[in-house]
Amino acid sequence: MRSPIRVALGVIFALLGLLWSLQGFGVISGSAMSNTVTWSIIGPIVFVAGLVNVFWGWRGRTRT
Repeated sequence: MRSPIRVALGVIFALLGLLWSLQGFGVISGSAMSNTVTWSIIGPIVFVAGLVNVFWGWRGRTRT
């Protein structure tokens, strides 16, 4: 069974993590988050967590 809600939340988290990473690394400027070490660390963590949720939601439960 696939979980579309988990996949959608995972995509949202992955996109937010990517945005925060780019802001933290200074690629996207004009924000208080730009060039900040905190967002350079939090962003990739949230991005990977989002991808894990997408994977688990897409894969679904396995029946034994």
